[in-house]
Amino acid sequence: MALCLQFYPTMKQLSSLSAAATTVCVAACLMTTLATTVSAQKKVVEQIVQAEQPVISPADKETIKAFDERVKQYVKVRNDVKNKSPKLSKDSTPEQIQAAENAFVEGVRVARVNARSGDLFTSDIAQYIRTTLKREFTGTEKKEIKKVILDKETDTPVPLKVNYPYPDAKEFVEMPATLLLKLPQLPKQVKYRYVGRTLMLLDTDSNLIIDYMTNALP
Repeated sequence: MALCLQFYPTMKQLSSLSAAATTVCVAACLMTTLATTVSAQKKVVEQIVQAEQPVISPADKETIKAFDERVKQYVKVRNDVKNKSPKLSKDSTPEQIQAAENAFVEGVRVARVNARSGDLFTSDIAQYIRTTLKREFTGTEKKEIKKVILDKETDTPVPLKVNYPYPDAKEFVEMPATLLLKLPQLPKQVKYRYVGRTLMLLDTDSNLIIDYMTNALP
């Protein structure tokens, strides 16, 4: 009997250990199940993203590559000009900042004195972009962005001229992020913008019009 009484606490301890072990096992199973679920969800998202990516033909890949090279050439030119522009300090006055911006714009204009519409947006890349926008720009998104564009349009047309800054007083429309992902990617020094149904390439720092293509919006 005494032996049994001595053995009883040990059994009680084993019972507690067993319960603790069961809890740990359950928690481990739940963590494994959660990790598996997250992994499965991640795979589904990746599959959806891959499914949304357009199939690009070899010819279109060459067109995009050539466009990318032209954009990079512009970036090289403007960076060379910027490196030669007056340097500003944290104490620069508004007048000095404006003077530096004007010097940069003028420097780029001189470096691209013969720039014309279609230099970067050549006919092949323009056709690729129009086709892509027509295919991808559908449904509610199309109606909403068209409404925004029409709301911003005025009776006085905005003059677009390559190698000149876009008028500060005029508004342009940023492209939806979903569409930007479908178009050739741009370096940080260059951005896409809409004005009416015209798609522009602008210098990020100065809003200088690098190039533009008409009838881009379907």
